[in-house]
Amino acid sequence: MSDNAPPDQNQDHESLTIPLLSHERSLNSTSQVAIVGANVCPIESFDYEIAENDFFKQDWRTRAKIQIFQYIFMKWLLCFLIGAIVSLVGFCNNLAVENIAGIKFVVTSNMMLARRYGMAFLVFSLSNLVLTLFAAIITAFISPAAAGSGIPEVKAYLNGVDAPGIFSLRTLIVKIVGSISAVSSSLLVGKAGPMVHTGACIASLLGQGGSRRYGLTWKWLCFFKNDRDRRDLVTCGSAAGIAAAFRAPVGGVLFALEEMASWWRSALLWRAFFTTAVVAIILRALIDICLSGKCGLFGKGGLIMFDAYSANVSYHLADVPPVLVLGVIGGILGSLYNSLLDKVLRVYNLINEKSVVYKIFLACSISIFTSCLLFGLPWLASCQPCPLDASEACPTIGRSGNYKKFQCPPGYYNDLASLIFNTNDDAIRNLFSKNTDSEFQKSTMIIFFVTCFFLSIVSYGIVAPAGLFVPVIVTGASYGRFIGMLLGSHTNLNQGLYAVLGAASFLGGSMRMTVSLCVIILELTNNLLLLPLIMMVLLISKTVADAFNGNIYDLIMKAKGFPYLETHAEPYMRQLTVGDVVSGPLQLFHGIEKVGNIVHILKTTRHHGFPVVDEPPHSESPILYGLILRAHLIALLKKRVFLCTPVQIGVDAFRHFSAEDFAKKGLGNVDKIEDIELSDEEKEMFLDLHPFTNASPYTVVETMSLAKALVLFRQVGLRHLLVIPKISNRAPVVGILTRHDFMPEHILGLHPLLIGSRWKRLRLRWPRLLKLF
Repeated sequence: MSDNAPPDQNQDHESLTIPLLSHERSLNSTSQVAIVGANVCPIESFDYEIAENDFFKQDWRTRAKIQIFQYIFMKWLLCFLIGAIVSLVGFCNNLAVENIAGIKFVVTSNMMLARRYGMAFLVFSLSNLVLTLFAAIITAFISPAAAGSGIPEVKAYLNGVDAPGIFSLRTLIVKIVGSISAVSSSLLVGKAGPMVHTGACIASLLGQGGSRRYGLTWKWLCFFKNDRDRRDLVTCGSAAGIAAAFRAPVGGVLFALEEMASWWRSALLWRAFFTTAVVAIILRALIDICLSGKCGLFGKGGLIMFDAYSANVSYHLADVPPVLVLGVIGGILGSLYNSLLDKVLRVYNLINEKSVVYKIFLACSISIFTSCLLFGLPWLASCQPCPLDASEACPTIGRSGNYKKFQCPPGYYNDLASLIFNTNDDAIRNLFSKNTDSEFQKSTMIIFFVTCFFLSIVSYGIVAPAGLFVPVIVTGASYGRFIGMLLGSHTNLNQGLYAVLGAASFLGGSMRMTVSLCVIILELTNNLLLLPLIMMVLLISKTVADAFNGNIYDLIMKAKGFPYLETHAEPYMRQLTVGDVVSGPLQLFHGIEKVGNIVHILKTTRHHGFPVVDEPPHSESPILYGLILRAHLIALLKKRVFLCTPVQIGVDAFRHFSAEDFAKKGLGNVDKIEDIELSDEEKEMFLDLHPFTNASPYTVVETMSLAKALVLFRQVGLRHLLVIPKISNRAPVVGILTRHDFMPEHILGLHPLLIGSRWKRLRLRWPRLLKLF
């Protein structure tokens, strides 16, 4: 994958052309594998740049207006299909969790009423263990790429990293079923992250026309044959996933813009907004069906079906300082949460590397530990008398509610059980609810916060689909409500509102998003009056947390080994030129190349892009003609349109090929050079590469700043960046920059003196603060 520089050049050039830190060309030794889900897999990069060769131009010139209209219409049609399917999946996902978990809690509660506490614990823990074991087994054996939330994998994909299997049909099915099972098992995991991955999977499968491996293909959908169009669809799918998880269409669009996408434009914004609008409309219709009682015993709960907080909000200037303190606490706790989760994930990766048995054993151990805590901790809380003005039945028996009876006598409820012995969605509802200032004790809030904080850390990383959004909301809401209880009558804000602000502060401190989180919380709570307070809390918590570490998804991507390109270049990159980091050896082709040479180079290298050079007699002097891709070379070899003599074939080559021959293949359908058998006679023939070579690739001079090259590479979405010499009498190309050449491990490995530089020391002490400048 690393297509880099040539052997040593002559050293007798002018001092202006010599890089600031000259060195001998070396191989790029950075890792080209990453942890995808729960398995270590090789990774590649995407070709988001359109290969503008003569064949591509001819194909577009010959297209009729009806074909162009069909191309545009299919984009909008696929966005509609993505929105419709994701909304149905999100609805069924939520419904399944509510009913499975509801039945489990009803059976356990009935045994508690009969004072069969031992049997109640056995049923509760065994049902959780079975659900966790089922999720772990299908994930480990069928699709390990479905483990975790999937947001880091989707974010890396949209940045240009190709991880195998993350959008396959198997991954989609395991993600849906495994997420339902894991969330229903009382693990402190969420379903929002898996919904983002689910939406991306649906978008990717529709974009490539289905799954050829399982015979589920539709030719009328096989229209988008390049990475750029599929990338846009996956962006719309990720926005639809958040919209379905939280019933937040605008928040979904902003989440895709702020957190997921590395490239954005107005046309993509419109399609993403259309996709989430479809999600919102269909969800609203389905929710109305459930409200009429046609969705089972427990089909009315869940975040996507509940306005968490809708009371009129009245606050004054005296309420601002506590809100500011809440933001600071959220930033500190969020950075601590990220740091601990990063360390736990690294430990889990060491365990998961051993074997599948270790992965499943770890998941089962976490399930048993969680069940013991959830069943045992409510016994520490004292029973509270039911309030006379309760808005619902007290105590709650056999269903979700604010007043769980647990072991208490008639007329009393266990406030800690009302939070712990419940689904995460119901716990959030209880914490956000209005007019419940006397419902919970301070000790209950402390126990619940500590439990959620550590359980969410140890639960994420097991071999099962698991999200972070909902656990972070629950944890933040618990300490937010605790602060509201401490303030008591000294504030005009009720405790439910402090729970909302606490959730916002912890989300800002952990995930470091502002605009999208603000809108998601507003759409959840259905109250625009909260806007100033939520904005203030998010800004403060993000600013405080940024002084310590990065956002949680960036840390996970780094721990998994994804070569993610950041928005800003590191300060030490401004001290280097592209000539200082380009590595080799460089492999190139002539405009008219012998077939045997092409086959040999393709078999002996893993490069995916090759410079094409013209030399006399085809040109007056050696010049760089362009860049040709490995996939296109293999397509040429498969067609066997060879020449007996080294002459240019010209436009006659177009008669032998169609656009389908060079289209991007679907998942797992990539052609390999090993599958092509050529005779010795054919290997002595020639191929004219000119019509199929991208004659206008992006190039930079070897003396260009590495920081500027990184900005160009990321913003354009390149896979290969050609480096050309500053002196015209040298070789026409110096090397090729790829994604791995911009990785800090590669750069600092070549120039270890930078580690002791002033910029490096500053970067290590204040990694996030530097990027503000």
